[in-house]
Amino acid sequence: MERISWTLFLLSLTYLEGSSQDFGQTQFICTSVPKDMDLCAATMQNSGPAEDLKTTVMQLRETVLQQKETIMNQKETIRELTSKLSRCESQGVLEPVAGGRKKEPGKNTMGDVSRGPTDTLAQLGKTLATLKQRLENLEQYSRNNGSVQANSLKDLLQNKIDDMEKQVLSRVNTLEESKPGQKNDTDQRNRVESTLTSLHQRINDLEKGSKGSRPLDKFQITFPLRTNYMYAKVKKSLPEMYAFSFCLWIKSNASPGVGTPFSYAVPGQANELVLIEWGNNPMEILINDKVAKLPFVINDGKWHHICITWTTRDGVWEAFQDGVLRGTGENLAPYHPIKPNGVLVLGQEQDTLGGGFDATQAFVGELANFNIWDRKLTAGEIYNLATCNNRAQAGNVLSWSESSIDVFGGATKWTFEPCRQLN
Repeated sequence: MERISWTLFLLSLTYLEGSSQDFGQTQFICTSVPKDMDLCAATMQNSGPAEDLKTTVMQLRETVLQQKETIMNQKETIRELTSKLSRCESQGVLEPVAGGRKKEPGKNTMGDVSRGPTDTLAQLGKTLATLKQRLENLEQYSRNNGSVQANSLKDLLQNKIDDMEKQVLSRVNTLEESKPGQKNDTDQRNRVESTLTSLHQRINDLEKGSKGSRPLDKFQITFPLRTNYMYAKVKKSLPEMYAFSFCLWIKSNASPGVGTPFSYAVPGQANELVLIEWGNNPMEILINDKVAKLPFVINDGKWHHICITWTTRDGVWEAFQDGVLRGTGENLAPYHPIKPNGVLVLGQEQDTLGGGFDATQAFVGELANFNIWDRKLTAGEIYNLATCNNRAQAGNVLSWSESSIDVFGGATKWTFEPCRQLN
């Protein structure tokens, strides 16, 4: 009878415990307890599964913490590897992915791309040689005309070029004495490029002064090397456009691909309006990252006049080369107006607003008379432009003017008159 009482007492405890918590449906579990065993000891003995569960939870928690620590270590390793890859790409050891398009492993889509600091110095040496040649021409002019002011400025520029040659020679010696990658030459290269740009501008001013002032639209921009720092920038942005026409004179013999004659980027869209020919692909026009292939053949080292018209209605486009219609298409970014407040760059493709240049997509050659209209030009108007007819009109959105474009990194401005200096 006493044993039955103990069993009923345990059953009542189980019932009370189930009633104090909301477990939904409950059930009674009958457990026999020896007559002489302490009730508390019996209760602790029956709680074994709960203790096992607690131990399992602690083990799982410890495992999670260990995995979290492993993940953090892996993230740190990834960051280190990413940093090393970036350094390798900047030194030309690895080829970066160009403009969001995948390149075939080990394949160089641009044959004359700089591969490292030594190649960069070689490019700077070529630029210095060009500057020296231009100074010699100015010196010959000053001897013939006896200009004291020209002589004074020429001497100043000659001294600066001599200093630049010393910097390049010093850098070569540093590269020979140190192991590759031990010293970051970015700051020094930026200083050299800044000085070169200043020298080019001073020589341009001197040349204009020696030959008399030229009309603001009678010039070309030359991009002699494929780099990620040589470019020109239009000072003003484009307005919102539901149609456009752009025309320009272009000359290049770069192969494969002439690069990017111009790119227009806006906040949130780096490929708002781009003209590009890279690798063995045909020239393309991109509008809001939508692509149309163009039937141009221009990398023969001769001057060509190209025009493209486009309207947002149905995305209809036309392509003209040397005044002749070469191709048409539709459904190119239909009903997408060209957005305003962007950055217009000549000679480079932008991966970010106003920057993110990639040498593999840089333009090599010469550009002139780049004009933009906010309407579709007629075939007759385009023919007048290509044949230098006096009835040809300048762009109402962008008119080619020397005062509206700045050059950087060694790009240069030269006197140019279309149809008089062709080929």
